[in-house]
Amino acid sequence: MDNLLAVRRRKFVVTTDSNHRFHVHPNLAESLEVTAINQLWVADITYIRLQREFVFLAVVLDAFSRKVIGWELGRTLETKLPLAALEAAIASRHPQPGLVHHSDRGTQYASSEYVKRLEVCGAHLSMSRSGRPWENGKCESFMKTLKREEIDARRYATFAELRDHLEEFIEQIYNQVRLHSALRYRSPNEFEEELIDEAKWSPAALSFLRHDEIYRSDVES
Repeated sequence: MDNLLAVRRRKFVVTTDSNHRFHVHPNLAESLEVTAINQLWVADITYIRLQREFVFLAVVLDAFSRKVIGWELGRTLETKLPLAALEAAIASRHPQPGLVHHSDRGTQYASSEYVKRLEVCGAHLSMSRSGRPWENGKCESFMKTLKREEIDARRYATFAELRDHLEEFIEQIYNQVRLHSALRYRSPNEFEEELIDEAKWSPAALSFLRHDEIYRSDVES
């Protein structure tokens, strides 16, 4: 006997359906110079496996501080799931017109209901290009952290048990005490508290490559 163990491949659940009739918005986030909170929000959906079912988590992060500002757990991928996370973010942050909201091009984020809610806030929509998950890297990074440090560390029997642990991890650990190298080894809450006395809020500036930079990048590639 070689004491070999078989590792089962986990089932994969698709959370993004970009084959829909709704308008797809261009990627504005890649050209933004983000210098303050509430300039760029990033949103995403992931799946979590319970003993008897798959459930889904929608989150909204502030891209500047990496803070989770809205989230919702549900049993379906209907638009009401990310919309509830968005409503939580709006209620906690009260964004001003000029905010950019970035997501994938899934049907939930492109739906009329979701788009209209953002338009009421005066927000601009931005979406990743097809097959480029790294264009929403900050959300992808959070999802990996969540699964590595919380989800994969235990088994959840019920929906209610999972919700309780998610609330504890997001609100008390990730936002409050988990340090980020990109934030100069501060937690998202600590990083934001340092900004309270800084200049008045303004929208993020757009930054595009100059002609010589485009030419140089083309030559190098």
